[in-house]
Amino acid sequence: MAAVATAPDTPLGTLPTEAAAYFEPFALPASNQRQLSAPHAPGSVAPLALRPSKEITLDEAVSTISDLQKTGVLTSLLSQHGALLFRGVPVRNPADFSRFAHAFGYAPHEIIGLVVERGELAPNVSPANESSKETLIFNHNESPQVPHAPEYIFFYGHRAPKEGGETPVSSSLELFRRAQEEIPEFIEQLAKRGVRSSVTYKRGRQYAGGTTMQQAFGKEWAEDDDEETKRRKVEDQIRRYGRGEDTTWEWTDDGGVIVTHILPAIRTQPGTGLPVLFTGLAAYYRNLVVNGKQRYGVSQTYGDGQPIPEEYIKRLAEITDEITVLHKWQEGDLLVYDNVITQHGRHPWKGEQSDRVVYASLFDGEAPGAYGPQSWAKSVKALDG
Repeated sequence: MAAVATAPDTPLGTLPTEAAAYFEPFALPASNQRQLSAPHAPGSVAPLALRPSKEITLDEAVSTISDLQKTGVLTSLLSQHGALLFRGVPVRNPADFSRFAHAFGYAPHEIIGLVVERGELAPNVSPANESSKETLIFNHNESPQVPHAPEYIFFYGHRAPKEGGETPVSSSLELFRRAQEEIPEFIEQLAKRGVRSSVTYKRGRQYAGGTTMQQAFGKEWAEDDDEETKRRKVEDQIRRYGRGEDTTWEWTDDGGVIVTHILPAIRTQPGTGLPVLFTGLAAYYRNLVVNGKQRYGVSQTYGDGQPIPEEYIKRLAEITDEITVLHKWQEGDLLVYDNVITQHGRHPWKGEQSDRVVYASLFDGEAPGAYGPQSWAKSVKALDG
């Protein structure tokens, strides 16, 4: 990669020559951008902030991104930095955002076992988490409680609050390295035992903004289906995870279903084989401490069902705080995450609920690699259906 000249203490990052002809890196305040530590390559920053080298139209931006992606330039930058911020691209609404996101050429992600309601506003575009403005959503990888997770997450800031509402950025690569150094016995146990994730799905909406059974698994339901047929169709959707005995389910007396997965909390980055902590453990812990409740009807233990000591998860959350920067939104910002190696969240904000409007778009890529020989350690893409 061709280096971009920078002031000694200004973290701008690097750009390949072909990208530098269209986008230029720029510095953000130190609270919003940081130099990444090992195992990231020297010169890596998060997020890498980019803006057009000259004023461009949306058509020109889409065409440029599509051309750059013919050789995977932006995908390579994501694998190095974990997150890219695009500012100054003329995206004004969900339809514009959809065009921008699809220009990267990734396959849209289908969420199986949806836990948060996501109405589609444009092709593969939905509102981001719409829980109350007072709610802290701590750093996590997207969809750590299910086997089939997206690799790329796109966010578009349509409306930005005056105070608060930032989106955290932290490295899953750094998190693994720090945890291995500071709580190695925890990493050893995660590698040997995995994580047991049980998610309860109810027939009705189980909380504001949550989903129903039909939204989660009932996409094939017909109006005249009897109960037995509905259950069979739900089970067919669960089987699409393609994980055999590592995914099981149990029907409840009220017609709901509890789906249990044995999952790898440690995965490896495609292309490098570097281990990452792919998890929401710290987020579940912080949510309980800060918000006083458990989210999404999810419980997580070691893979054998034994509880994970709080001291480990507490330290994991503390390390995450130490390696986190907060993206301060400006209207029109486009934030792109490599979900395998970078975690995100959401901070509370002051003002009205409507003062912050962020849209999301999820895409698939190469599945992360396994960290260990166990059957549950392998990440797989969902079966077609």
